[in-house]
Amino acid sequence: MENLIAGFQDILTPANIAWVALGVTIGYVVGVLPGLGKGTAVAVAIPLTYYISPLAAISLLIGIAKGSTAGSAVSAILLNTPGEPSSAPTALDGYPLAQQGKAQKALKMGLFASVIGDFISTLVLIVLAAPLAKYALLIGPVELCAILMFSLTFIGGLSGTSLTKGMIAACFGILCSTVGLEIETAIPRLTLGVLELQDGLPLIPVAIGMLATAEMMVQMGNFRAIEKKSDLMGDNVAREDRVVLWSEWKLCIPAIARGTAIGTVVGILPGLGASVGSFLSYGATKKASKRPEMFGKGALEGVAAAESADNAVVPASLVPLFAIGIPGSVIAAILIAAFIIHGITPGPLMFVEQPRLVFGVYAAMICASLLLLCIGYFGLRFFSLVTKVPMSLIVPVVIFLCATGAFLQGDGLFGVVVMLAFGVIGFFAKKLEFSFVTFLIGFVIGPSFELTFRQSIALLNQDITQLIDRPIAVGFVLLTAVTIWRIAVANSKKNRAQKNGDTIAQIQSAS
Repeated sequence: MENLIAGFQDILTPANIAWVALGVTIGYVVGVLPGLGKGTAVAVAIPLTYYISPLAAISLLIGIAKGSTAGSAVSAILLNTPGEPSSAPTALDGYPLAQQGKAQKALKMGLFASVIGDFISTLVLIVLAAPLAKYALLIGPVELCAILMFSLTFIGGLSGTSLTKGMIAACFGILCSTVGLEIETAIPRLTLGVLELQDGLPLIPVAIGMLATAEMMVQMGNFRAIEKKSDLMGDNVAREDRVVLWSEWKLCIPAIARGTAIGTVVGILPGLGASVGSFLSYGATKKASKRPEMFGKGALEGVAAAESADNAVVPASLVPLFAIGIPGSVIAAILIAAFIIHGITPGPLMFVEQPRLVFGVYAAMICASLLLLCIGYFGLRFFSLVTKVPMSLIVPVVIFLCATGAFLQGDGLFGVVVMLAFGVIGFFAKKLEFSFVTFLIGFVIGPSFELTFRQSIALLNQDITQLIDRPIAVGFVLLTAVTIWRIAVANSKKNRAQKNGDTIAQIQSAS
């Protein structure tokens, strides 16, 4: 409790509150712009935080992540173009509501649901992270190696459309993490004679390239279609179409509660991501509704369900990062770079070495939730105007910011070259449906996986039967095997069903 009070004392200063508000505002604007996303915004902003205090830097980045998650609903509702994939369910009912002249009603409900889901999930993070961290301190190298292996398999199977592609992306991420001096003998690996590569591939340019640069390459081919969309914020709209009525709140409160619970659980489980949470919440709400036929035609509870789950995932995904130091999402993987830049090692030791900073971050997250409500509500009309900014102007600005960030954090022009190279890799990964999420997480935890694997071999004396004395490790190895089997079976059934459907369609077309 003392640390929590001290954390609020640290964050409740004009300077730190200003940083949180700036982060939420930037995030909201970025979320409104289709295709940018919170991962892109946080990756680009990390180099800009180098000269501010650790608490202000983390607060700014978390504010960006929270704001962009909520802001992505604006373009989904007004343009039928989700700012992020996780806002796609929001567009299913939000856009029909906008077409009916109820855009402001849909935007307000989306904002309220976002804030409620985000706030409750933040409280869950505060309650669960420290107790889990106490148990995490009892985990040795063998157990940690098994957990990392399970996380990679779990994330690889669920982050994309194919387990095989997910595992290929994870292994490629680990391979890229081995570039540089070998951990024990200091022999150069995969450096190709380039001196700068002896320190390894810099994380920030790699993350910016895979996320932001690749996404801008994709958006270059889509901006014409996006710019043809029109604004649907009407001025001459009746009051009942601009506000959320109490009768509508009674419909939406169960959907928000259900979405918050689903999003929190999905966020804690590594690798599932916000898209899984929002789609699961939307589907569960539709199934539980007394009027499922309205979904897809302008059901306000559909917007509430999707947005509450989408925003609940972000704070909950930090639970495994704070508790055991394993990133469970793209945001968590990128935040590791910010922590390291400011001399902080994510994981259970944070609660022992820097408890005041941890609770300062908690306080910043609570303040960000409240500021999200104020900034989002009063800036609703302004943020909707951002959708009118042509993509032909947005893309060059984002590319410039990407290059600046890569230059500052990647040893000058070498970082820019790395960014461009991984931008091209990320572009083809998106087109071929390889999971860049799995790649980034594999790249981040690769060094830890290699180190714990080497330590495990030594501790077990190269005898795998000694795993019997380590039940936690055995449990995660079995979970890994079960995960591979279950995902493989599910993919096989899906492929057979798709083939059968194609065959039936061909027969029907021939007849």
